[in-house]
Amino acid sequence: MSGIEVGLDGGLLRITLAGARGNVLDGAMVRALRAALREHAADSRLRAVLLGARGPHFCYGASVEEHRPERAPAMLAELHGLLRDLLGLGVPCLGAVRGACLGGGLELALCCTFLVAAPDARFGFPEIKLGHFAPFASALLPWRIGLAHAERLLISGEPVDATRAFAIGLVDDVADDPEAGALLLYEERLAPRSASSLRFALRAAREQVRPRLEQTLQDLERLYVQELLTTHDAREGIEAFLEKRPPQWKNQ
Repeated sequence: MSGIEVGLDGGLLRITLAGARGNVLDGAMVRALRAALREHAADSRLRAVLLGARGPHFCYGASVEEHRPERAPAMLAELHGLLRDLLGLGVPCLGAVRGACLGGGLELALCCTFLVAAPDARFGFPEIKLGHFAPFASALLPWRIGLAHAERLLISGEPVDATRAFAIGLVDDVADDPEAGALLLYEERLAPRSASSLRFALRAAREQVRPRLEQTLQDLERLYVQELLTTHDAREGIEAFLEKRPPQWKNQ
């Protein structure tokens, strides 16, 4: 598949980002990830998904090129489709993160029930530096780590390291080998359980949050597409990044 590696080991579906430099989430990789999830979603043996990455970084985020106004609505629909697929899969997801985990890559990681980070991991949403915001993270992150911590990450655009991410509850563990740490979590906490009962337990845990999260996400998608993308500064931020120059904000 384009930019990913997929393997099924008993009840564990292993998906590894293996794209170009920084494992950028472009349209081809997002479609490949969705296809892999669809292929295995109905497997009654499935207990969990493990998301990892090749190379020194988990993911730099979604393709900046695809954030241009003429391409952004389609990009957003596809990316959010992937994130909805992952949350709706019905089984726990484990993430193993090294290096940069930014923007859309961090939104992908937020879908993980358990997240293990290497000491060199960095987590952040740099979208505001390009005149944008992260809709999915804006909906989900306050539920994960609380509003105050979420606002600081989303509005400042500055990343936090693994130690800080652990302190605010963004990650569950810090390990020199995050893949091994995630596998240990799977073997100890998920592999001994009934695959069927795990699905019911996860569904029950998310029952109250899921409909409110979906409504919030729909509202934020409209805000992003119908309002933000019509502004000068949202367009300018993307073009300035692609042209490797400082943005010239008009504050409108």
